[in-house]
Amino acid sequence: MSSVERGSMTWQEELASLVGDSGVQYSSVAGGVVEDRAAPAEGNEADLSGRLAGEGYRTYEECIVPEESLKDQLKGFFMASVEMMQDFARGCKDVMQQSLAGMEDSYMVKWFRRPLAIVSRRLRFLNDYLPEDRDPVHSWLVIICVLLLMLPALYVDCGHKEPVQLPKVLHMYPPSASVIHLPDGRAMAYHEQGVSAERARFTMISAHSFLSSRLAGIPGIKESLLDEFGVRFVTYDLPGFGESEPHSSRNLNSSAHDMLHLANALGVRDKFWVLGYSGGGIHAWAVVRYVPDRIAGVAMFAPLMNPYDSSMTNDEKKKLWEKLTTKKKFMFFLAKRLPSLLPYFYRQSFLSGMQVQLEKWLSSTLGKKDKALTEGNIFKEYWERNVAESIRQKDPKPFVEEAVLQVSNWGFRLADLQVRKKHGGQNLLQWLKSIYTKADGEWTGFLGPIHIWQGMDDRVIPPPMTEFTSRMIPRATVHRLLGEGHFSYYCFCDDCHKQILSTLFGTPQGPLSRISQEDELLRLSSSQEMPDESHLQENSSD
Repeated sequence: MSSVERGSMTWQEELASLVGDSGVQYSSVAGGVVEDRAAPAEGNEADLSGRLAGEGYRTYEECIVPEESLKDQLKGFFMASVEMMQDFARGCKDVMQQSLAGMEDSYMVKWFRRPLAIVSRRLRFLNDYLPEDRDPVHSWLVIICVLLLMLPALYVDCGHKEPVQLPKVLHMYPPSASVIHLPDGRAMAYHEQGVSAERARFTMISAHSFLSSRLAGIPGIKESLLDEFGVRFVTYDLPGFGESEPHSSRNLNSSAHDMLHLANALGVRDKFWVLGYSGGGIHAWAVVRYVPDRIAGVAMFAPLMNPYDSSMTNDEKKKLWEKLTTKKKFMFFLAKRLPSLLPYFYRQSFLSGMQVQLEKWLSSTLGKKDKALTEGNIFKEYWERNVAESIRQKDPKPFVEEAVLQVSNWGFRLADLQVRKKHGGQNLLQWLKSIYTKADGEWTGFLGPIHIWQGMDDRVIPPPMTEFTSRMIPRATVHRLLGEGHFSYYCFCDDCHKQILSTLFGTPQGPLSRISQEDELLRLSSSQEMPDESHLQENSSD
């Protein structure tokens, strides 16, 4: 046969040429092999190929085994794994048996054999409580293991489990504030305590802190104490808080003049005291900066300062930020860099309308005295009422504005409140001349008393903030309260309130009578302490 002919052979012919006629034929029945009943002794290749591919026999394509399904593969893998685990367990058992075969003669067994025998003999009575078909050795091992697992579970489940408080909805009370209208048409809600305007010996006005309202004031202060000192105490809602209408573009300058307009509308003719607590301190400082001629004195309680103030030294920054909690730092960062994200966090917490724990809202770990005070029912009732009034309008914008004001440029520095001589000229030569001349010049800054109270265990407004403030205003009197926190000295403490008023106003003299009112008016007119209208308009234009 030539190469050309071989090249044209089919696979059946090639197989026939290789195998030849062996006399064995493969049946179409699977697995069956039968002999050829009449296989010729001689045959050509065509006959063999015909038999291979003829009727009753399988071709190559027909003999392909179908692929195994994924289910069968997983089943086989699982069965094989089980068999391997069984073999591994038998091997471990054999190893243990061989290892323990000679343990009876070991040193450790001889050492513990007698004590174990005594203990076993004394505890043998426990076997009477086991079923008759149970081996004591096996049963007590299982019981001991279960007991060891049960005791930690009981300890974790019952030992330190605190009662779960179901969240409750904040109750909104009907509107109850007194209202005045400011020159720009906005309504401002306010609240009065103490003596009337005609009998007031001292008038004190306070701006509330973040997440608070006009109802805060000095929490728990008694009317009888205010009457004893002759104090008229006025608190008001910041724009957008409580029942006050929002301001389209408020800043600390507008905040200061809001307080001034409130004083004028309420008939406060003489100078008044300003009080700032926590975040409300920035509004108190603003009044002292922009209308110092109307301020008689300043009372600050743990006042907030700008944590990004450029006047802080590196050491002051380090001490301050070390005292702040992680969440407090994060909220300051958002207010400074990404204030558009603040509404989301506010809606998830206090603006959700659900009452949550005070400690969670403040994002701080309260000190011992603060925690003891805030857990009382009296403080909880006050806090819920105050917070509900604060979020009455359910608008996050005023809270975002307040947070941004705290960490932004205030428009002035605390050092600007320090008393200093004002130069009379506009050029450098006149300014130098005003410094070195001995003639009396015009003084700028605030001339009245400034008192700052700071709890040394305050973890909401840490003491480094007050230390920085005292450095910027050296003439301020700082009262450092050892062991006191953010709330313990300021809220619901009768003795503390009396100490505060005594420090500010001296010996209590009661409210003014008619005669004393006339004397007071004569004294004011003679000393000309009241600034004229042109001066007030000049301050308002600032």
